[in-house]
Amino acid sequence: MPMDGLTLSFIRDELDATLTGGRVDKITQPERDEIIIALRSLGKNRSLLISINPNCARIHLTGDRRVSPLEPSNFCMLMRKHLQGGRFAAVRQIGGDRILEIDIENRDELGDLRMRTLVLEIMGRHSNLMLVNYDGRIIDALRHITDDISRVREVLPGLEYRRPPAQDKLAPDALTPAALAERLARNPGRLAKAYAACISGVSIQAAREMTYRLLGDEDGRVDEATPERAAEFACRYLHEMHSWTKPTLVLDSDGAPLDFMPFPYECRAGLSSASFDTMGEMMDAFFMQRDKVERISQKSAALHRVLHSNIERCEKKLGLQLDALRDGANCEDYRIKGELLMAQSYAVTKGAPRVMLDNYYAEDGAPIEVELDVKLSPTANAQRYFKLYQKAKSALHQAAEQVDKTRQELYYLEGQLDNLQKCTDESELNEVREELVREGYLRANHNRRTLKKLPPSMPHHFRAPDGTDILVGKNNLQNDQLTRTAEPSDTWMHAKDMPGSHVIVCTREPSRETLMLAAHLAAYFSKGRNSSQVPVDYTKRKFVKKPAGARPGFVIYTHQTTLFVTPDEQTVKDATLVSPGT
Repeated sequence: MPMDGLTLSFIRDELDATLTGGRVDKITQPERDEIIIALRSLGKNRSLLISINPNCARIHLTGDRRVSPLEPSNFCMLMRKHLQGGRFAAVRQIGGDRILEIDIENRDELGDLRMRTLVLEIMGRHSNLMLVNYDGRIIDALRHITDDISRVREVLPGLEYRRPPAQDKLAPDALTPAALAERLARNPGRLAKAYAACISGVSIQAAREMTYRLLGDEDGRVDEATPERAAEFACRYLHEMHSWTKPTLVLDSDGAPLDFMPFPYECRAGLSSASFDTMGEMMDAFFMQRDKVERISQKSAALHRVLHSNIERCEKKLGLQLDALRDGANCEDYRIKGELLMAQSYAVTKGAPRVMLDNYYAEDGAPIEVELDVKLSPTANAQRYFKLYQKAKSALHQAAEQVDKTRQELYYLEGQLDNLQKCTDESELNEVREELVREGYLRANHNRRTLKKLPPSMPHHFRAPDGTDILVGKNNLQNDQLTRTAEPSDTWMHAKDMPGSHVIVCTREPSRETLMLAAHLAAYFSKGRNSSQVPVDYTKRKFVKKPAGARPGFVIYTHQTTLFVTPDEQTVKDATLVSPGT
């Protein structure tokens, strides 16, 4: 469900109970649309995450550890200046809607206590976070809204903060049966739609749950309950719901989170679910992986464009080089014509543009027509053909070399595209980006406000049923390192003739079962993962060499044996994945 006003009210209660009176220790900005405030309250260190990401704007306590840029943004520095060391004084929700205000009391430059307010507005792509001074003026905001963007309300430093225009809805904390009944009477039809239209902060999903609890049918109509009965029930429901707090996720068949709610919804009773002790834990479980995948997708988009552009360039270049190679294959014709002219110069009429000569190189001896330069003698024409032959022969040799280089570059770029698709965190993405910079496909980023000091990523570490460790590289850096550091007697694997991961089986003589598992991993973590059958080569690591000057991830190998396997995602999911450091 969306982050509606009702869900936000449960988070507000949790923040009020947990953070009020706490001290602000540190403020960081891991992403341009995300702030994390570290506090010390009730004897514990806590982290408050505030995000205005259009797809998942939210606020909650978090246990996630984020890496921040090397240099903070202006907004982050202002937050630190005004809030760091301050006391979390209060949190309130405005009108039951998706607006939360946090008061933090801190001393100014003169030592006087001043109250600053963080205002979070959760409004989809219009979400924003503002730091407001004690006099009601905006110190700064994560998103600056000028009159070019909105004629209704500007959000700029120095301007007075004004809340968004109020909706014509009733606030849950001031709701009366009479007022709501009057509104419901003017909204005939589905009761859930009427609840959502009349009560501030109630999403259609929350309204369907209210309808289900009243009528036993989430699609029930207003006239099935009467406006008075529906209004009385809603007032009681909204008053009592905070006593039902039990943060809950709805799960799909694979156990992945589909939806979240502050307490179990009876209309979802038949679905698989998981409960949590706090709203923060539930929100982390729902958003952490989802947010990571979305951000990786966003940050890899530019790299995808660079790789696709260079792949397209290489494919065009390869086509032209192959055409030149085919043209160069006709260079023998020049030599033959030159020799025939030398041998049959007597048959050439002076000033003739062409001549028919007996071709004793042809099996049937059929005559061949030879084009002539009318300004040249027969012998000079023969020499002209010999020069064309030498030039074409040299071009043929160069074209063959260029075709080989272009094919190697294309193989490398396709491998990098495959590596990019396998990235699951920023460290892995950063390693691919840095390699593309080193190889000259990207310019280095020197902006310290976007650069992060990330820990090196680690390869996949699987453990076979017999206890054998199997290591799978995620990118060229890891592939090179795995192959370089593996024992000479270890088994090395790679999908044959296609980009993919280097796989190391850490044992001298792997069992057949372990060998097949490793082959499945090599096939799955390759460009052929969607193929019906993938050839996988394996050999001892001592037979794998990296040529001097070769691109990252490129090796040559001998003494290989080939297995044929069908990549299977379930086999990979069932394989035992070892946590880093174990």
